[in-house]
Amino acid sequence: SNQSIMIGDDVIITVLEVRGDQIRLGITAPREVEVHREEVWVARTGQAALERVPRSAAKPPARPARPAARQANTSESSAA
Repeated sequence: SNQSIMIGDDVIITVLEVRGDQIRLGITAPREVEVHREEVWVARTGQAALERVPRSAAKPPARPARPAARQANTSESSAA
């Protein structure tokens, strides 16, 4: 417990207690940031929270491809 996650510069989610399969979270956010459990959000808006998030934001960014390993040229040709 007492581990935290920062979201942006001003939202902090803290694990307050872990008891069996239940976790109590504490959320610190500015007053202008609405914080609701998803079922409350759905009841208020009629849509799931993830429907509001653009697909590009919902998925983690793709990892850049690794450059191909360079292979040393082991054969030398001699001009005659």
